[in-house]
Amino acid sequence: MYRISLRKEHFSAAAVTLAESAEFTVTGHRYPSGVESVTVRNSRGKVEVLPFLGQIIWDAEFDGVSLRMESTFSQPKKSTLIEDTYGCFGFHSGLLAAGCPSPEDDHPLHGEFACADFDEAWLEIDAGSVAVSGRYEYVKGFGHHYEAVPHVRLHAGAAMFDIDLAVTNLSAARTMPLQYMCHLNYAYADGARMSQSLPDGAFALRESVPAHVTPTPRWTAFNEAIQAGTVATDLLDSPQEYDPEIVYFAEDLDRYGKDLEFRMEHTDGTTFCTRFSSSDFPVATRWLLHNADQKTASFVLPGTSRPEGFLAAQAAGTLVELAPGQSRTFHVSTGIKEEA
Repeated sequence: MYRISLRKEHFSAAAVTLAESAEFTVTGHRYPSGVESVTVRNSRGKVEVLPFLGQIIWDAEFDGVSLRMESTFSQPKKSTLIEDTYGCFGFHSGLLAAGCPSPEDDHPLHGEFACADFDEAWLEIDAGSVAVSGRYEYVKGFGHHYEAVPHVRLHAGAAMFDIDLAVTNLSAARTMPLQYMCHLNYAYADGARMSQSLPDGAFALRESVPAHVTPTPRWTAFNEAIQAGTVATDLLDSPQEYDPEIVYFAEDLDRYGKDLEFRMEHTDGTTFCTRFSSSDFPVATRWLLHNADQKTASFVLPGTSRPEGFLAAQAAGTLVELAPGQSRTFHVSTGIKEEA
């Protein structure tokens, strides 16, 4: 394996080839907004990563099928808050806090790391894969100190790719709270069916109402129908009902086994797939939203806790604690499922 360093001054409006082989092409460019982008292509498709902005996965497409949600964003925006550039396929929610803050929380939506300004970024290249990676150091006087190193790795001939994150508490004296969700904003597909290697009934409807959700009579009635069991919850056949969002949780995933798989099968047989270990992520969230501005069917969002903010995770006992010098790693594989 060899490594190619990425520097902001090397990016421009015109796409530049950073690496190339018979199977892979890696290009970089800068959007009009000023955000740098790296796109890794193989024979099946592409993954686009923003190397200096949270290592956000801006886009993903395989076999001519876009994986990314529909949104009002035509390009990524320079920002410190994820809601100011919310058109991406995926991002890292966390790390000191994650999810939607309650009125009593003091952290931003989806935490401080989602739009982190990375200290350095690089490519890792070997014969069978290409990864975009980087390093971000968070340090605050009288506060926490950590290092985060994500990887987005695309393999030769594959339509699925890997998302990894390593977090290390660099403090010599302070325990670090850790709350993390791998937030995958998959495209909505009419008529698609969701399934998973969990028993029926593992997902339960969210009962709380976050601040960004304004219930309507129709939305309330649909929630009541879900709770009564009179509507199918695994079939995307009611887009008009997912505005505001509909959210489900599955928890204590280790009781269902270690290696888990979640799927969303389109009517043409194309199947989006996400795999992860319950030892990394004990909680799964499902997020459905469909309106004129945003359309997404996030059939699974792997997390260490529910995405309801720091205080809710603390009260539920689901905050991870990293001792001084301790590290924690997370691994997700996602994309278009391939035939065995």
